[in-house]
Amino acid sequence: MSAEEGASEEPTADTGLPRQLALAAYGLATLLSVPHYLSGPVLDLGLVMGWLAPAFLLLALRGAPLGSGTRQAFLASLIAHGLLFHWFCVVTVSYGHMPSILGLVTPLAPSLYLSLTTAVFAAGWIWLRDRGYASPFSAALLWTALDHLRGFALGGFPWATLGYSQIDNPALMGLAPFTSVYGISFALVLGGGVLAEAWVALRARRRPSWPAVAALATVLLLHLAGAAAARRVDLAGAPTLRVAVLQGNIDQGAKWSQEWVERILEIYLDLSRRAAREGAEVIVWPETAVPGLIEVDEQVRAPIARLARETGASFVLGATGVVVNPERTRVLHYFDSAFVMDRRGEILTRYDKTHLVPFGEFVPLRSVLGIFFQALATGIASSDVTAGPAPRALSLPVAAQGGGEVGGESVMVGVPICYELLFPDLVRRFVGDGARVLLAITNDAWYGRTGAPYQFLAMTSMRSAESGVWTVRAANTGVSAVIDARGRVREQTAIFERSYLVADVPLLPPLTIKNSSKNGSTNSGKNSGASFYVRHGDVFAGVCWIALAALTLSAGFRPRGFGPGEGIES
Repeated sequence: MSAEEGASEEPTADTGLPRQLALAAYGLATLLSVPHYLSGPVLDLGLVMGWLAPAFLLLALRGAPLGSGTRQAFLASLIAHGLLFHWFCVVTVSYGHMPSILGLVTPLAPSLYLSLTTAVFAAGWIWLRDRGYASPFSAALLWTALDHLRGFALGGFPWATLGYSQIDNPALMGLAPFTSVYGISFALVLGGGVLAEAWVALRARRRPSWPAVAALATVLLLHLAGAAAARRVDLAGAPTLRVAVLQGNIDQGAKWSQEWVERILEIYLDLSRRAAREGAEVIVWPETAVPGLIEVDEQVRAPIARLARETGASFVLGATGVVVNPERTRVLHYFDSAFVMDRRGEILTRYDKTHLVPFGEFVPLRSVLGIFFQALATGIASSDVTAGPAPRALSLPVAAQGGGEVGGESVMVGVPICYELLFPDLVRRFVGDGARVLLAITNDAWYGRTGAPYQFLAMTSMRSAESGVWTVRAANTGVSAVIDARGRVREQTAIFERSYLVADVPLLPPLTIKNSSKNGSTNSGKNSGASFYVRHGDVFAGVCWIALAALTLSAGFRPRGFGPGEGIES
């Protein structure tokens, strides 16, 4: 046995905690930092586990050699995320009809992606530690930069970002309009570093190091700043829009069956009538709820148009968009789209989903990988789904039906579709383009009765808090919800039940128009009430990258084993 391998079996220096036990505790805390569905109740321990996960990982890496520390962190993360992503088996086997033996290994794909970032964190942390830069601040900078990287590297997969664990922490959620979810991850790792240092100091019977004390003070200040900022997010007195979101609860296996077309339509038409009777001015159907090609199939479009004329409501319809050839005999491109239908039953515009699910809606490098893979979620499409050009706000005409206050006007809305809700920078662009409310549509039937719908709800709540707007979420099988501008869920449905919600939703002040030239021409400005994050994007993440680069450059001039003298690794 090598010296390095032997070292990995010993208790980590000055902690009395065997490295393998610390890694197991990190994996368990990571798994429990997100919600899990328990056949009725939802287990959500994120408020506590979000702090413990980084603390246990830092303790496990204490004194670990670079090679074994990196490998063991990778393995612990792989096991934890493999269990977390067990719902990939439901997606691929139950609905993708993949053989069970292959479906059992599908959770490895996303787990490998996330575990690679854990391994990079471990390697980077050990490298910094060996050069005397071990502190809660350097850990937080490194972790946050890697969280940000997961948002776009190889297309991005930012599921289970640590900051989502604090969706019920109103003080830290107050940071979201400025820092996005990344500022919350930063605070958690900073706090985890404090916990790790406190444990080490307690065992050594010494005072915590000054970096740990400074980190604790920073965590407290971030809570105070977030709490103060949250109180300023207030749309009281703003005009409201009375919105209904429908949850048809259509089984994914029957969703595209020709035998179910009339039945699915009738379910959504009935829910729409009930919502209209409660005064809904806008009625939102979930992602791809329309069981046909609404642009070319009169039998599908006509009953919805009649209902729009009968109720006087406007509709936002999740459906498959198409581009056809000039002779209208062949579909050239399919899109995952949201259509706006006015109260006259006319389709005014559509938004095409811009960020598609790899291997779900399209196969990357199809010329090579298409031999082995077929996209799972093409639905009515006979080929890959095509991505739309860019996120944009839609103009939605509104006629007064009930409690809303903007009847007779057009309201700018954003309609992020399913997977797009994972990406902070993408969703903020809807509001930056003038959206005063987000009408999110999704189909979470793929996930089955697992924790994934609730994990996805937490991400949607974070998008509301980041953008400073209310969100209403229409999900085919749930969770459908009404979320306020602080990211708090005001109303929600249970999963796998037929239901709907109607709510008066406050609107962000409208887009301002600034006269910026001498000749009188005008330029569009930002929403007058839009958050800092909407207006400026990932400034905080950028600062973390710059600080990390400076730290790395400085550490590069120090020899290995220089040692900090005090801190987490003292």
